[in-house]
Amino acid sequence: MSSFLRDVLRGGVDVVQLREKARGGEQRREVARQMLAICHDFGVPFIVNDSAQLALDVGADGVHVGQDDLSVAECRRLLGDEAIVGLSTHATAEFDRALEEPVTYLSAGPIVPTPTKQGRAGTGVEYAIDCQGRSALPVFVTGGVNADNVADLVGAGLRHFVVVRALTEAPDPYASARRLREALEEALAQR
Repeated sequence: MSSFLRDVLRGGVDVVQLREKARGGEQRREVARQMLAICHDFGVPFIVNDSAQLALDVGADGVHVGQDDLSVAECRRLLGDEAIVGLSTHATAEFDRALEEPVTYLSAGPIVPTPTKQGRAGTGVEYAIDCQGRSALPVFVTGGVNADNVADLVGAGLRHFVVVRALTEAPDPYASARRLREALEEALAQR
C-alpha cells in the first residue's frame, strides 16, 4: 500500500481518499494513519470515506460521505469548519439538496457503471456537466475517468476527477498517474 501511494503521489495525485470498506475498525484505523502520514509528507490532503469518526480519530483532513451515511451537518459538527467534507450525488434531486449543505465539494456520478459502485447504473456525463454548471463548488466526476478520456471531459466543462481503477489496476501506478496528470494539465491549458 505505501509504495503504491507514494508512486501515485509522485505521479501527480493531489488528494487521496481511503476507501477501505472491507477492513475492520483497528486495521482500517492503522491504514488510515499510515496513509495520512504519507499524504502529509507530500503536502496532499487525506480524507476518509464514510466515517467522520475515523477522520476525527486519525486527524484526517476530512471525510467523504454518501447519501445514506452520516449527514453533512453532523460531519461538520464533529470535524469543524476547516475540515474537508464531500458528498456523493447520483441524481438531480440529490444534487439540488446537496447545494444547501455545508459541503466543501460534491461528486457527480458515476458517469459510467463501475465496479467500485456495484449495482449503480451510470448517470451519464450530462449529469456531471449539469451539476458543475449549477455549482460554485468543485464537482468531482466519478466513474471510468482515465488518461484517455480526461481531455474530452475537460472539454465538456468538467475540472475535478476521481480516479480509482486507472491507478489501482495499472502495472505502473506512477506512470499511469503521471500520464493522467499530464493529460489533465494539457487539456486545462487549452481551455
